[in-house]
Amino acid sequence: MKITIRAANIDDMPQVHELVKELAIYEKAGHEVTTTAADYVNDFTEGLFEVLLATTEGEIVGIMLYYTTYSTWKGKMIYLEDFVVKKSYRELGVGQQLYDHFIDIVKGKGAKLAKWQVLDWNKPAINFYKKNNAHIEQNWWNVKVFIQQ
Repeated sequence: MKITIRAANIDDMPQVHELVKELAIYEKAGHEVTTTAADYVNDFTEGLFEVLLATTEGEIVGIMLYYTTYSTWKGKMIYLEDFVVKKSYRELGVGQQLYDHFIDIVKGKGAKLAKWQVLDWNKPAINFYKKNNAHIEQNWWNVKVFIQQ
């Protein structure tokens, strides 16, 4: 199986959205996805995020959706919002290829830090990140507020 890693384009957004929904279902939160593929097209066009894709034979089998932000302590930072590989392609090295390419992108952008979240029960992901020397913080709490429009 040949995997190609490439940057996403506007035409990829519906498939990217589908993979994000697949991740939400895996995380037992599929009902919380309120974005649409049209939102992805619009927001991607506005430059709000970038997506790295893993493809094989024209099929998108993995994504990393990220954006540039700022750490007041470290400077330029890349935030990895979602990292998902289709279930049937897990444990085949697809995730590692995506991750390695992502780290190259972070370095290429001159960022000092890449940051993301992982659910405490997601042992396969935690083990993957530990294997790749990621530091998993356990003393910070997530805080969010939903804004009603």
